[in-house]
Amino acid sequence: MAASAPAPGSRTGAPVALVTGSSSGIGQTIAQELATEGYRVVVNSARSVKEGEKTAAELPDALYVRADVSDEEESRRLVDTAVTHYGRLDVLVNNAGRTRAIPHADLTSATPGVWREILGLNVIGTWQTTVAAMPHLAASGSGCVINVSSIAGSRPAGSSIPYAVSKAAIEHMTRLLANTVGPHVRVNAVAPGLIETPWTRNSEFFAPIAEHVRTTTPLRRTGRPEDVAAAVTGLIHATYATGQVLLVDGGAHLL
Repeated sequence: MAASAPAPGSRTGAPVALVTGSSSGIGQTIAQELATEGYRVVVNSARSVKEGEKTAAELPDALYVRADVSDEEESRRLVDTAVTHYGRLDVLVNNAGRTRAIPHADLTSATPGVWREILGLNVIGTWQTTVAAMPHLAASGSGCVINVSSIAGSRPAGSSIPYAVSKAAIEHMTRLLANTVGPHVRVNAVAPGLIETPWTRNSEFFAPIAEHVRTTTPLRRTGRPEDVAAAVTGLIHATYATGQVLLVDGGAHLL
């Protein structure tokens, strides 16, 4: 069964969630939502230290840890710090990721260096953080992993081909892990469509995509970080679901 929330007014013994890449945007909103659900949250970022510290300070009994999860030693230190501080780990949300806005037809700009950068964080970072966390998640009795993918993982879309490939890899990793680590740990993923964040709002690349989403998709709007956070908490509570990739795209996949 899912990790139970603490009694009102008490957080001692509350379940613990680690959200990578959670100093802003989708990750920050997931961290805030999990705190509302009663979790003690570990906030993480690789560079945005002030923002991460501020996010953690605004949540009850939260901890900020700076770590670049694309580095194996740092990803292990992140998990170890969380467990040392709280004594347990119940939920891992692999949200940290990066991309480059490269038109798909511009093959030469998707250099091997770009591929290594994106796959190094999105895929390898997700993998090694999950591996480091797995013994603790299994020990919790109700551990689960939620990977943050993208609609680009299953459709010929996305900000670049390396990014889309990285998300496809995350989705298959989700299924492979779920088939391997059950019954002790569940592994699922959410796959957002276009989500309004400061980065997407200020990007010329995403402006025409946002207009297309608002005028053609069944729900006639772009997504909000709160939409993704709700899907994450829903999968945490869905204790008979594992190996699932939940699209959160306003119906864009139907087009």
